[in-house]
Amino acid sequence: MQTQTVGEDGGRRIVIEPLTRVEGHGKVTILLDEQGKVSRARLHIVEFRGFERFIQGRPYWELPVAVQRLCGICPVSHHLCAAKAVDQIAGVDRLTPTGEKMRRLMHYGQTLQSHALHFYHLSSPDLLFGFGSDVSARHVLGVAAKHPELACQGILMRRYGQEVIKATAGKKVHGTGAIPGGINKNLSRAERDELLRELPQMREWAQATVKLAREYTLAHLAALGGFGSFPSNHLSLVRADGALDLYDGGLRAVDSGGGIIFDHVEPRHYLDHVAEEVRPWSYMKFPYLKALGPENGWYRVGPLSRVCACSFIDTPLAEAERREFMALSGGKPSPLTMAYHWARMIELLHSVEKIDELLHDADLQGDDLVAKGGARRGEGIAIIEAPRGTLFHHYRVDENDQVTMANLIVSTTSNNEPMNRAVEGVARQFLDGQEITEGLLNHIEVAVRAYDPCLSCATHALGQMPLVVELRDASGELVGRRVKDARG
Repeated sequence: MQTQTVGEDGGRRIVIEPLTRVEGHGKVTILLDEQGKVSRARLHIVEFRGFERFIQGRPYWELPVAVQRLCGICPVSHHLCAAKAVDQIAGVDRLTPTGEKMRRLMHYGQTLQSHALHFYHLSSPDLLFGFGSDVSARHVLGVAAKHPELACQGILMRRYGQEVIKATAGKKVHGTGAIPGGINKNLSRAERDELLRELPQMREWAQATVKLAREYTLAHLAALGGFGSFPSNHLSLVRADGALDLYDGGLRAVDSGGGIIFDHVEPRHYLDHVAEEVRPWSYMKFPYLKALGPENGWYRVGPLSRVCACSFIDTPLAEAERREFMALSGGKPSPLTMAYHWARMIELLHSVEKIDELLHDADLQGDDLVAKGGARRGEGIAIIEAPRGTLFHHYRVDENDQVTMANLIVSTTSNNEPMNRAVEGVARQFLDGQEITEGLLNHIEVAVRAYDPCLSCATHALGQMPLVVELRDASGELVGRRVKDARG
């Protein structure tokens, strides 16, 4: 829902609340001056951030199950990241082959289902019908009516990813598969064979989806070049040889030209390189690279950053697509915000390839599930690549095994500054001097959706938070207010 208020001097304040087709709740406020030009636009996350507090005092072995309640879309990411941190507390530095490969399979299933959900259910209405198309049809049911085969494909791809999660974590949402030091089940031959049966179809659909995202980007390249796009730093995990790795590795940061800022930083040293800034108008923090400072050190994370920062992808189909993607920007990181969709589908294809590779690995039927622990430690730090980007979990525990400190930097938090820049850029491009319509305001939501934000993960809050967009005049007076809540 959008609201507008007009001040005595003719200035306006527009509020979009809530943002739609994203996970969680947020709002955008846009201030127009008396000439109708955008003077400021911001993305607001105004829920209280509490998760890092209320897990304090809990025993550390509860963390993998407890913290995944942050989200119902990407719980596996929190489950596995917490488990990796808890491994360290339990004195486990290396999992058994079965333990690590089962976790990796779980993670690729999660990435597949999350990317399919975002592209087909949340973003495809904008891409298929247009950013300013009729709102009554610009949703997943509209896609099902106009493109039934595509909608069915999206549903079945997500279902397959969820079946992979169920087979590895015990259930599709909020599973319990990862435990301190390993995993609590292996993959039976019957489960393996059932997943292998559907894999050829998943590969075919994944390749078709990459083609769809690629062709859309290339066909609209001129328009997308100015659509909330800008050069930026990028952060992601990479393997020791520089390959894309979603489960483990060291931190690599690159600048807008692809130059290395730092490389192969171990997770335990993340605080030497990453800091967070607080601003009074949002409960979501603003991370930055310490070497560059708050003003220039902000960065992006997620599929775009991972594809741009890695040296290569170790699966052949996805690597071929990555090379074509990188060629578009001359081998440098792409500045296109909407290129997130293309990069995301490259990762979807990569996930299918990795699932195929793992399902043919006999270690998944092994019986050695939990590694023997060594000396118990008082701290655990882990990093994983969630579907939306780099995820940090950092815990300290006392002599009673109770959590005394938790610091979680989630993907959407790292993308906070880039999303705000995209919001302001699109607002200035499309709203300056224009009659404000729902279709024009949806352009702003399209820019936010490209990042696939998980706002509830980013704020770690309970309850509901509708999206509010407010418009203020040049003197700051409220001139317009739009609210979007559960009632629409």
